[in-house]
Amino acid sequence: MELAYILILAGAMAATFIAAGIYFTARTRRKVTYMLDALEDKETNFRFSEDRGMERKFNRTLNRIRTIFEKERNEIREQEQYYGKMLDHVQTGIVVIDEDGERINYCNAMALRILGMATFSNIKQLKRISESLDVAFRKVAEGAEEKASYFNESSRVTISITASEAEIRGKNVKIVAFNDISSDIEENESASWTRLIRVLTHEIMNTVTPIASLSDALVKYAESDASEEGKTDSHAPDIKAGLQTIATSANGLIKFVESYRNLTHIAAPVRKAFFLRELIDTIRKLTAGQFAGAGADLVYEEKDEDILLYADFGQISQILVNLVRNALQAGASEVRITAWIDSMESVVVDVANNGQPISKESQEEIFVPFFTTKPSGTGIGLSISRQIMRLHNGTLRLSCSDSRQTVFTLVFR
Repeated sequence: MELAYILILAGAMAATFIAAGIYFTARTRRKVTYMLDALEDKETNFRFSEDRGMERKFNRTLNRIRTIFEKERNEIREQEQYYGKMLDHVQTGIVVIDEDGERINYCNAMALRILGMATFSNIKQLKRISESLDVAFRKVAEGAEEKASYFNESSRVTISITASEAEIRGKNVKIVAFNDISSDIEENESASWTRLIRVLTHEIMNTVTPIASLSDALVKYAESDASEEGKTDSHAPDIKAGLQTIATSANGLIKFVESYRNLTHIAAPVRKAFFLRELIDTIRKLTAGQFAGAGADLVYEEKDEDILLYADFGQISQILVNLVRNALQAGASEVRITAWIDSMESVVVDVANNGQPISKESQEEIFVPFFTTKPSGTGIGLSISRQIMRLHNGTLRLSCSDSRQTVFTLVFR
């Protein structure tokens, strides 16, 4: 009996252990399944109890796995934030386009600044800015370069666009990088004109100076020779007149060439901080007589209070006086100067007038050195003004010129 009892007891115990094992295994499986489902959904807000003796070690192991996973996820998030901040501080716009070619997966701060957008979620938004911009973003391929131009709130912008392909989380995406090259284009243009002017002035001066010197000497020789011979040479007056004409023309040409040397010898700006309204007050005083004589008005509007410039006061005064005088010469009865701060923290100054518009043919040439529509003009005023703005890391452009108004825009970055 005792043996049978022992066997029955052993069997019961074995059955209990087996049942407990099955229950523990099932419970363990449910815990593991629950944990995997939660981690797959990127959810780590769970924790298994470590109080029970039988499951304590196992639960501790599961909690450790959860902690490791959470730590790794936080490190990845921190890395993404780090790279995101780093990309937000580069001077290149970066946009990641989804494999559907429409949705924007990522866009850094510089991209928004260059495009003048608050948000950028779909490539279709580019059509609102410029059709060519939308086409360029879609067309650009890896290893190629596209260029597109458009107008923002203050100036004409030209950007250079490149692209590369990548695979992120099993999806093919296009990474588009672009830069504002407007200043580079203007700078290269200006540098080309400067080199040309230097060559021309050098060659003309080298050729004309000896002619002027020799003709002056010959005039004096002709005068002395005629006086010595008792003015018997009937050709002496003609020779003298011809030489005087040569000398006058040569000296006039020398003065003409020297005036263009100003384009290549603009002094570096001596910058200081000043309020823009102080500059406008100075312009009013400098041009008061001209406005009174023309019966015209100068109006100043400041859309943002206390606009501050850090620039060369004298050089910027020279630009504004030149633009104002040009407006009066065009028959303007009102010159309106408007200033504000745009979305890129640049100071924008519009100089508008209601005078005779600039012809469409001339609009493309007005900043070209030597070009002028005035009979007595030299054609260097606007060229020098643009050079000065470039030295200030800014731009000067003709925004519009029609029957309603002519507007020149200065942008101080």
